[in-house]
Amino acid sequence: MNQDFAIPTSSGLERDARRLHADHKGVRPSEIAIGVIIGRTSEFFDFFVYAIASVLVFPQLFFPFVDRLTGVLCSFAIFSLAFVARPIGSAIFGAIDRNYGRGVKLTIALFLLGGSTAAISFLPGYATAGVLSIWALAAFRIGQGLALAGAWDGMASLLALNAPEKKRGWYAMIPQLGAPFGFMLASGLFAYFVASLGSADFLDWGWRYPFFAAFAINVVALFARLRIVATEEFGKLFEKGQLSPVPITSLLKAQGGNVLIGAFAPLATFAMFHLVTVFPLSWVSLHDDGGEALNFLRIELAGALVGVVGIMASGWIADRISRQNQLALSAVLIGVFSLAAPWLLDAGSVGQTVYVVAGFAILGLSFGQASGAVSSGFLRKYRYTGSAVVSDLSWLVGAGFAPLAALALASFWGLPAIGLYLASGAVATLIALSLDRRRRIHAKAKTGA
Repeated sequence: MNQDFAIPTSSGLERDARRLHADHKGVRPSEIAIGVIIGRTSEFFDFFVYAIASVLVFPQLFFPFVDRLTGVLCSFAIFSLAFVARPIGSAIFGAIDRNYGRGVKLTIALFLLGGSTAAISFLPGYATAGVLSIWALAAFRIGQGLALAGAWDGMASLLALNAPEKKRGWYAMIPQLGAPFGFMLASGLFAYFVASLGSADFLDWGWRYPFFAAFAINVVALFARLRIVATEEFGKLFEKGQLSPVPITSLLKAQGGNVLIGAFAPLATFAMFHLVTVFPLSWVSLHDDGGEALNFLRIELAGALVGVVGIMASGWIADRISRQNQLALSAVLIGVFSLAAPWLLDAGSVGQTVYVVAGFAILGLSFGQASGAVSSGFLRKYRYTGSAVVSDLSWLVGAGFAPLAALALASFWGLPAIGLYLASGAVATLIALSLDRRRRIHAKAKTGA
């Protein structure tokens, strides 16, 4: 009786799909890499569409009753809600994964992500709906956060497991390319509408198109990812338990120390992430007559291209000095950059251009290895869930409140305060990596390796 009314899972469908797509060649790492990049690009597109609108649109549309600075700070406060929701989303979608299969989890997550982002495009402003418009914006932002956690598919771990021994750093950087690609797509769309429309039309309807496009992009990403999930190799790893989800409580009991270190190791990277992309756009927009935002978006597009080169270079360097050393070196570079950052931002258009280009270069070197440096220390049994939880916590600790904190610090205590903010992140990263190194040495000594 119970079986007749059991909730269907995707596990059987995934096995059938694997048999349908099975061939003697199997899945190649290049195919996994393409799926990973498409998936990450769609996630970061949704991410950056919201981030850019938090500066250019939401203060005027949802917070017209306060001054511009307070409006941007309020927008950044709602921006942070997604990062708070991500760990909760990991727990919810982890249960869905264990009970109903990865295909069901991915489908729900990506439709929720695209749906939440697209729904924002239909929201009325405060002038029409009052405070309900703000509550709706916050609700859809939380939906984005929950969905981003559920969108974790394990393909980055699969890619790492298929990487040649001496090219693990190169393969580790591939998923990270989705960030600059997603940023370029989002900022390019906003730059187009800002340049093509007057201010009134842009605030009325122009800003809505990038949000609406998110749904279509996520549908494409869903099919690209399910194609990889349906491969025989992915299924074999899943069935052997090497990439299977485990309860978060089991993960924390077995490898809680690794989770804690992983949450803080990329702190400098994720602080830098928003201090190069979102924060400077808000600072420039608040301190000009409105015409510089378009030019700055164009500068950031060029900077993102430099970031792509930096991410690729990180893989080449990491394969020669190790991913942990690469991340430590990048933390030192971020510390040095923190000394010049306040002066560059206050040095006019030339200084701001140097800030963006140099910032993206350093960010690329750091971000390229931010996810793989610590998660590689997880036992295979815990790597799938451990990588997801570490990602959620590191984004929350390092990036979730970074735009809000940086803008508040710079506005009330001056630009040098953001230099101290970045420097503190670099110090935290170096301490976490030092602890991680000691943990690894202790683990090797204990096992006699």
